[in-house]
Amino acid sequence: MYDSKSPHAEEFICDEEILATLEFAKKNKNNKELLQEILQQAEEMKGLSYRQVALLLECDDQQVIDEIHRIAMKIKERIYGNRIVFFAPLYLANYCVNSCRYCGYHHSNCEMKRKKLSQEEIRKEVIALQDMGHKRLALETGEDPVNIPLEYVLESIKTIYSIKHKNGAIRRVNVNIAATTVENYRKLKEAGIGTYILFQETYHKPTYEYMHPAGPKHNYAYHTEAMDRAQQGGIDDVGIGVLYGLYDYKYDTVGMMMHIKHLEDTCGVGPHTISLPRMRFASDVNIGDYQRVPDEVFYNIVAILRCAVPYTGMIISTRESPESREKLLKLGISQLSGGSCTGVGGYADEAQREEDNTAQFEVNDERSLDEIMNSLCRTGYIPSFCTACYREGRTGDRFMQLAKTGQICNVCQPNALMTLKEYVIDYASEETRRFAEELIEKEIPKIKNEKIRAKTIENLKQIEEGKRDFRF
Repeated sequence: MYDSKSPHAEEFICDEEILATLEFAKKNKNNKELLQEILQQAEEMKGLSYRQVALLLECDDQQVIDEIHRIAMKIKERIYGNRIVFFAPLYLANYCVNSCRYCGYHHSNCEMKRKKLSQEEIRKEVIALQDMGHKRLALETGEDPVNIPLEYVLESIKTIYSIKHKNGAIRRVNVNIAATTVENYRKLKEAGIGTYILFQETYHKPTYEYMHPAGPKHNYAYHTEAMDRAQQGGIDDVGIGVLYGLYDYKYDTVGMMMHIKHLEDTCGVGPHTISLPRMRFASDVNIGDYQRVPDEVFYNIVAILRCAVPYTGMIISTRESPESREKLLKLGISQLSGGSCTGVGGYADEAQREEDNTAQFEVNDERSLDEIMNSLCRTGYIPSFCTACYREGRTGDRFMQLAKTGQICNVCQPNALMTLKEYVIDYASEETRRFAEELIEKEIPKIKNEKIRAKTIENLKQIEEGKRDFRF
């Protein structure tokens, strides 16, 4: 029986309720009155229920789809403006005891070179990332309690935060590691992580168990209930996501919306971010075995989710092509990875990256961070390396309260401009510097609060004089 407040995965993600919801959507996909009510609710930024999301996913009326896209773009502009937050993944190790069928790290992959970074190697990787301009990392590992114990992850976080190279510093470390215990989540919180990220992959239990035939990840309930344990361990910024292509996208999107409702009903706040990866080629994985989600369908998914969860960050990685990412930015994406390497290490020594076979999946956007920055600045987006909310304690429900009242814009806009200014001076190519400087000058007058605008101008001047890390 479905119960959004239940601590049990199969009750707050209820197969029977998802199937009933999908059937409801099929029966009502041409109900113009109901669709109009949903669109009006979305435009008022009140969010949508999982049943409303299912109905929009099912609707094939082009006029309605166009309206969904229009509203999604409007919401994106009102809440996030033209800011795009950047991060980079850092893969620490690819040892893994799981047998996930879709992942190059799976235990039986004899093609994969296994590798684990030493603390000195991590230091070199972090310096390379800092020299690119990154301030925010997402740590990635396989699951192997012997080769990759939590103590190794904690030590790595400490190493990363300790490295200051020239004007570089990693100011926020997010962590994407396997489901673990409340006590371990407490240790991660004490280590100063930002967001704890864990993808469900698929909410359809039979498919989930088939995709994870052996290893700790096979346990559907333990994996699905991980965010509850993270919250109990004090981590109030969590990130969720599904891997589109493993199962029916409508089922998984409804399941993800149920997960969001469960977190809101039991923890008082939903996820800080939603990641939206699609299947990509990986070592020893036959991508032909999976369900392709076409571009136009994927764009609709992103737009509908932006309507459904207006205040939640949405992430697209370098799995997507530059053209696809440009389209998705308009429809609701607020965070991007850039200049990414999906193998273990590889930032400090690109030649070694080519020699090693350690990549979890194939990258689709191979542009450098500066090339992406250049493109965004030319098209009017503000690339942001801001980490202020995490460092000022604006996390969990405190962040959502500020976001829903619109007050968060008073700090996000100037913080984005100040971190962009740092990038311009320390890392940008000459062409990117020119486009970015023009953008900063254009955006300063748009800061509505007069005192904050004046302080931002003062801080920008101090950045030019060599000072760093200003934030509101």
